[in-house]
Amino acid sequence: MIIYDTIKHYSQTFNNTTLHPLINFVDLGKSDPIAKTKAKMNIYAIIIKETKCGELRYGNKYYDYEEGTIVFFAPGQIITHEPEGEIHQPYGKALVFHPDLIKGTSLGKSIHDYTFFSYQVNESLHVSEREKEVILNCFENIATEINQNIDKHSKKLIIANLELLLKYFSRFYDRQFITREEAHKGIIEQFDTSLTDYLFSQELSVKGLPSVSYFADKLNLSSNYFGDLIKKETGKTALEYIQLRLLDLAKERVLDTSKSLSEISYQLGFKYPQHFSRLFKQKVGLTPNEYRMLN
Repeated sequence: MIIYDTIKHYSQTFNNTTLHPLINFVDLGKSDPIAKTKAKMNIYAIIIKETKCGELRYGNKYYDYEEGTIVFFAPGQIITHEPEGEIHQPYGKALVFHPDLIKGTSLGKSIHDYTFFSYQVNESLHVSEREKEVILNCFENIATEINQNIDKHSKKLIIANLELLLKYFSRFYDRQFITREEAHKGIIEQFDTSLTDYLFSQELSVKGLPSVSYFADKLNLSSNYFGDLIKKETGKTALEYIQLRLLDLAKERVLDTSKSLSEISYQLGFKYPQHFSRLFKQKVGLTPNEYRMLN
């Protein structure tokens, strides 16, 4: 496995000059043909691929966007190129930057808000020609600063333009969620069905309340992408959605006076009845016992 822990290492792999120790533009097409292999990214990477996007999977389906594809990688992620060992010619352009570049900056504090860095490759951003033009303009502004002699303004300007670029990516992902609403409805329906099956199965009492990642895995999506999708489609976080569905079930069972509230809490997957009472009170405004007495 190749480990990219410096900008220089990544740049040299693809025959590019390192213009700045913490950030660089890399033309992947300058590389000689190389073998496909696994690589661990200890740097951030934004890669624009010039290829037909219909060959990419997005969730469980293929899509035919051809205008452009952008993928994102964060430190700690592993890229797998298959079949391993096959010689291929890299293509596309990459903006790579080291975590040290943004430490102590506003972007360093907000970088985790840009959840697309943790999306899977099959959850890539597909941009139109107009969107691509906006992105390339941002790239050009960053490139201008990288190519100049470093002065006291360099870092601030690089960070400001990088932050602007990431905000545009957030906007374009929001657009993508809207334009693919029909496809996403299928995902929401699958999630809802899977959640219903879980809530009415023995798994709930045995394994407890399912996590967001549990359903993301079942739908072949990353947790971050799945969470963002649910938020865009329902206005609630995935966890809130799961909890509200659980509470709908809880309200019905609380009204069954043949069972104690402790029994009901265990059936609903809570290890401790007080945890159930706390969540119920937080979301409903009444304790389970108060709700039972009023109804």
